[in-house]
Amino acid sequence: MTILTARHTADLSAADRAELRALLDTVFADHEGGYDDTDFEHGLGGWHVLVHDGGVLVGHGAVVRRQFLLGGRALPVGYVENVAVAVSHRRRGLGSAVMGELERVVLAGHGAGFLAASAEGAPLYERRGWRVWRGPLSVLTVEGVRRTPEEEDGGVRVLDPDRTWDVEQDLVCEWRSGDVW
Repeated sequence: MTILTARHTADLSAADRAELRALLDTVFADHEGGYDDTDFEHGLGGWHVLVHDGGVLVGHGAVVRRQFLLGGRALPVGYVENVAVAVSHRRRGLGSAVMGELERVVLAGHGAGFLAASAEGAPLYERRGWRVWRGPLSVLTVEGVRRTPEEEDGGVRVLDPDRTWDVEQDLVCEWRSGDVW
C-alpha cells in the first residue's frame, strides 16, 4: 500500500532523517557534482512530502522558505528541494503526487514557488505549469549582488498560476553554502 504524508522537518525522527538521506543518496548518486551534506541540509527546515510503499520510503520532496530579490523587493518564497522517487517506483505517478502536495503547500503558504530543475526533472515541472525563469540569475553575497554562472540560466522554474511574475526580470537569491539555486 502506497501512503503519502506531509510532515515538518521538526517532526522527523532521527530514523526518518536517516531513511530520507539513504533515499536521496541513492537517487542522486549519479547527480552532476554529487550529493552531499549541504544538498541534504537545503531541504531541511520546511515541509516534507513523503511517499511510503509497504513501509519503505520511496518518494520525497520538500518546501523550504527562502528570500529572493525581485524588482528591488525582498520576497519570501517557497522553494522546492530534493524531489526524488526511487528508481524502482518511477513511472507510477508518484512524482506527480509529490509535486501536487508540494504545490499546495507552496501556494497556500507562499503564493508562488521556485525550484532549480535538473534536465531529468524539467519535463515533469513543465507539464505541471512551472515556467522557466528567463531573466538573469544572481546571488546576494556579503560583497553585494553577484551574477551566477550563465549555465544556470534557464534552470530555475517558477509556479505562479496567475502568471503575474515577469520571468524576464533579474532574479536574486540569498547566499547559502553549496548550490545557491
